[in-house]
Amino acid sequence: MKIRVLGCHGSDQLLEGGASAQQCRTCGFLVNETVMVDAGTVGAALRLEEQQRIRHVLLSHLHFDHVKGLPTLADNLVHDGMAPVVLTSIPSVLDGLRAHVFNDQVYPNFLSLPDPSRPTFVVRALEVGKECELSGLSVTAVAVNHLVPTVGFLIRDGTASFLYSGDTYETESIWKVAANEPTLKAAFIETSFPDKLSDVARVSKHLTPALFAQEFRKIGRPDLPVYVYHLKPRFRDEIRHELRQLKIRNLTVLEEGQEVSL
Repeated sequence: MKIRVLGCHGSDQLLEGGASAQQCRTCGFLVNETVMVDAGTVGAALRLEEQQRIRHVLLSHLHFDHVKGLPTLADNLVHDGMAPVVLTSIPSVLDGLRAHVFNDQVYPNFLSLPDPSRPTFVVRALEVGKECELSGLSVTAVAVNHLVPTVGFLIRDGTASFLYSGDTYETESIWKVAANEPTLKAAFIETSFPDKLSDVARVSKHLTPALFAQEFRKIGRPDLPVYVYHLKPRFRDEIRHELRQLKIRNLTVLEEGQEVSL
């Protein structure tokens, strides 16, 4: 299983540093070239032929930084004559896309365009806790603790799986799923703010490095490779420093353009 990091930050920002600037992009992960996990970044990081290979988009929740790549993906695919891309999430997220994004006001309704019989996007509802199959992957949605209805995912390909936390604060169910999964090879866990902003993290329901360490321990596998994402760019260096102080053996802070193979 190959995971390409198209975007892994909590906002879009160009950071100065060293010989060249670094472009931080919102979260979008491409699995096995055909499945997106969240859609904060899609077209900005993929050539057209790569976008045309996407068959499913898994969405953790409705917040803009996790869905904002969908309208331009639709624009890029609308006339390609291929089968619709399947937007897959819990019902409240799919309802929100219809009401607030593809509503012919904010953006054209690509759930009906270019033809209602063959639209650019179709939707598929996930039931929390129930495994489903898409593009050869087995996916289980698990509810997490965020400001809006949100799920993380256990994604399995054959004998390897990884956990994706989605945006979350302190939670329980997803770590229990991870602890009981024999095929688990990695966890992708958000960390958005430095510890000094723990009050902001609490009200916005995100993790800090200290909370990340607390939640990661609940999996009970200290040597599990863990990939941290959703850092707010303006606090990136501070968060990275605090994560290093945790001395977690197999911890990696994700970067745009990185590939993870399981």
